[in-house]
Amino acid sequence: MAAIIVALSVLAIVSLSLWYLVRPQPLLVQGEADATRVDIAARVDGRVGQRPVSRGDNVTAGQQLVAIENPELLTQLHEAQAARIVAQADFTRIQVGTRAEEVAERKAEVASAQASLTLAQQTYDRVKQVAQSGFESVEKLDEATASLDVAKRTLEQAQLAYQEAVAGHTPEERGVAQAAVAKAAAAIATLQAQVDEMTVKAPIAGQVYQVGAEVGEYVSPGVPLLSLVDLNDVWVHFDLREDLVKGLKVGDRFTVKIPALGDTPVTVEVRTIATRGEYTGWRATRATGDFDLRTFAVRAYPVDKLPNLRPGMSAYADWNEAR
Repeated sequence: MAAIIVALSVLAIVSLSLWYLVRPQPLLVQGEADATRVDIAARVDGRVGQRPVSRGDNVTAGQQLVAIENPELLTQLHEAQAARIVAQADFTRIQVGTRAEEVAERKAEVASAQASLTLAQQTYDRVKQVAQSGFESVEKLDEATASLDVAKRTLEQAQLAYQEAVAGHTPEERGVAQAAVAKAAAAIATLQAQVDEMTVKAPIAGQVYQVGAEVGEYVSPGVPLLSLVDLNDVWVHFDLREDLVKGLKVGDRFTVKIPALGDTPVTVEVRTIATRGEYTGWRATRATGDFDLRTFAVRAYPVDKLPNLRPGMSAYADWNEAR
């Protein structure tokens, strides 16, 4: 009986040893939860005046995140608004045309020039007649001739000025004045857009992930102020060698466990399989280095929403069972 018991014990030990040796070893692959991340940056420079949100706060789309102070930009906007008022007033003046008082003044100048021409003509006639009789010098005749010529030119100038006053401004002048108004309006629109950018708002609903600027700091355009994560778009990211990706396709489902959630089994669905850059994740398959294995980025989304799943949480799966 003792021999039988020993034999059975030895047989059991050998059987268990063989079972442990021949059973497939688990192949654990580790991933990390990730989410859509949006880095918020300013398009204008200035000093951070207000930041009503802090890290970890939930924000809605369109909510104010940062208020930037830039007095110089506001001054430029006020100057542009004043310039538009001036341009608009000048355009209105041109549209109205020449004032009646100015037309009357030009008409009076024509009458005065006409009277001067008449007087110059009479003087010339008398001097010419006397000069022909030999009682006046040629010099006096030349002076009378010059005075008559000046009177004629003065009358022509007065008549042209009167015609210009009656006709008013030309279409080209109206076009220039209108273009000046449009230019001033465009300058205001440009500056107003920059002023609006002084209030930085959330483009999406999410949670404040990182804060890069404190109240009172000077920021430049393009410098990240804070980052938002969309907790409604969370996935699990794996970096797998291409030999492990064999047979995997978009739409496949497998189970992962998340230690931060008490190793809760979570069913995920593959949405993306993309190769990584050549500089990452290469691994020689042989010591002689015949060829290398590329690394693929696999993005799998939970089939059921997990409210407590946060970016950065680790996840792992037994890849032998998953496939």
